[in-house]
Amino acid sequence: MSVLDLFSLDGQVAVVTGGGKGIGRGIALALAEAGADVAVAARSRADVESVAAEIRALGRRAHAYVADVTDVSEVEQLADTAAADFGRLSIWVNNAGGLPDATPRYLTRTSEDRWDAQIDLNLKAVWAGAVAGARHMTAGGAIINTSSRAAFGGQIKNGPYAAAKAAVNSLTQTLALELSPAIRVNAIAPGPIRTQNFDESIRLDDERAAAFLKALNIPLGRYGTPTDIGAAAVFLASPAASWITGQCLYVTGGA
Repeated sequence: MSVLDLFSLDGQVAVVTGGGKGIGRGIALALAEAGADVAVAARSRADVESVAAEIRALGRRAHAYVADVTDVSEVEQLADTAAADFGRLSIWVNNAGGLPDATPRYLTRTSEDRWDAQIDLNLKAVWAGAVAGARHMTAGGAIINTSSRAAFGGQIKNGPYAAAKAAVNSLTQTLALELSPAIRVNAIAPGPIRTQNFDESIRLDDERAAAFLKALNIPLGRYGTPTDIGAAAVFLASPAASWITGQCLYVTGGA
């Protein structure tokens, strides 16, 4: 087998949560381009149907599922249905996340209900997805969790989100131990990527984007793209990463 063959996902079946747009769409399309069939899940039927159609245009099988990942029963149903529809599951990407109301907050100014919303979306959903997906996987399976650059260090005015993502890194390491050697578990921590949620959260528009990018002082000099994260997901899901588990890959432009 050549080195390039190690990056092939031919014959694999992936579930991508939060796959209807932004980073999730980028991951779903990248996995499909590498050869995987893909179950695309999100809350918006229009979004997941659109991405599923793009995947079918690439010659891969795709199904669209509507699911709220903050509801454990819906996550379990997603895993059961996808496994039945495709016949197996081998890759699970816990990508759904972000700021539920597109509002960053100080820890000391966060109400209990807003704290719970952050934790439910960014941490509990990852745990639920990993557990549900693992039940349908055999040896060689891969779970990928979306973390964040915000998980590293203190994050003024974005404390609840940062805490949840730091916990995702810990959860990733523990799941890797519990599920080894059959299933590998890793995380990807994106840096600044101009998704809809990102722009809404910091009130960013095209006019302000260049100035904000300069203030971020990213060594590689640009915002990331969903394709950047999709490429990382292909690597971590593929046999090329067969000796990697319990790790968090920071895809941040050097920031």
